[in-house]
Amino acid sequence: MPLALSLLDLAFIRPGGTAAESLAHSVELARTAETAGYRRVWYAEHHAMPTIASSAPAVVIAHVAAHTSTIRLGAGGVMLPHHSPLVVAEQFGTLAELHPGRIDLGLGRAPGGAGEVYAALRRTPDASDRFPEDVRELQDLLAGEARLDGIRATPGAGTNVPLYVLGSSLFGAQLAAQLGLPYAFASHFAPQALEQAVALYRGTYQPSERHPEPYVIAGVNVVAAEDGDDARAELADARRQRVRALIARGPAARTYTDEEIEAFLTTPQGQGIAQMMSKAAVGTPAEVRAGLEAFAAEARADELITVHPSLDPAARIRSVTLAGAAVR
Repeated sequence: MPLALSLLDLAFIRPGGTAAESLAHSVELARTAETAGYRRVWYAEHHAMPTIASSAPAVVIAHVAAHTSTIRLGAGGVMLPHHSPLVVAEQFGTLAELHPGRIDLGLGRAPGGAGEVYAALRRTPDASDRFPEDVRELQDLLAGEARLDGIRATPGAGTNVPLYVLGSSLFGAQLAAQLGLPYAFASHFAPQALEQAVALYRGTYQPSERHPEPYVIAGVNVVAAEDGDDARAELADARRQRVRALIARGPAARTYTDEEIEAFLTTPQGQGIAQMMSKAAVGTPAEVRAGLEAFAAEARADELITVHPSLDPAARIRSVTLAGAAVR
């Protein structure tokens, strides 16, 4: 059986680039994934981050959906504590009415940005405590269940947009199992609890009408190239850029050279950051296929959502194409 591959597009704004360029590339990337046989493309909600252009996933999805034909598109995810369930139901209900059978809704509990984001969004950190209740309310709104207050999501009611619980800890695994929903684990940047979370999810899963069996999606970094050394060099560049973005913050931030980043990576703190991207399939198409098969077995995953971190947009397109062809 071919591996089920999907794509998480981080809408990366490269140094010296613009958000407009990034969003144009997102259209090209989705078209490439569609042609290459990927199952879906997801966009993540991040706020006040100068290197990411997907702060409004519903808007990005609408734009990309208008420029593609068949591939599923969704949020991976919407940070539900930032919104009321009614607003999310109306947004994704609208998308579902415009693009029937193509819209997904992944839901996250993490802030999706710095702590100050809550204040800027007029929310408070304790909004995360209501995540389980908000997921259930959103389910009811999308199903069109009668409410005591008479509120109905229009559009939204009756669309039954598929929901996915996202997480990188045991909390999300437990909630997804309780609700009988698919579970997506963010192992592309937080792999530490992958094995334990998937075991908990599968071991405690409560079947639902729409999902009688558990379903696991696991994130993995992928860099595919005709030359394996080129692919490994691209991953090394992407890792340095990730480290640079994490440590070069605040008013005293400065630009670090590649040599300084490599030296930092030898420290305990640097090694900890490097571990964030440890789940990766890198190299030639054959090497990438082998890596993806091994990771799918390790993660006990039904589907892999791939992140292609190459800094060069053309290399990212090539990686998506080669990886898709490799697993067919």
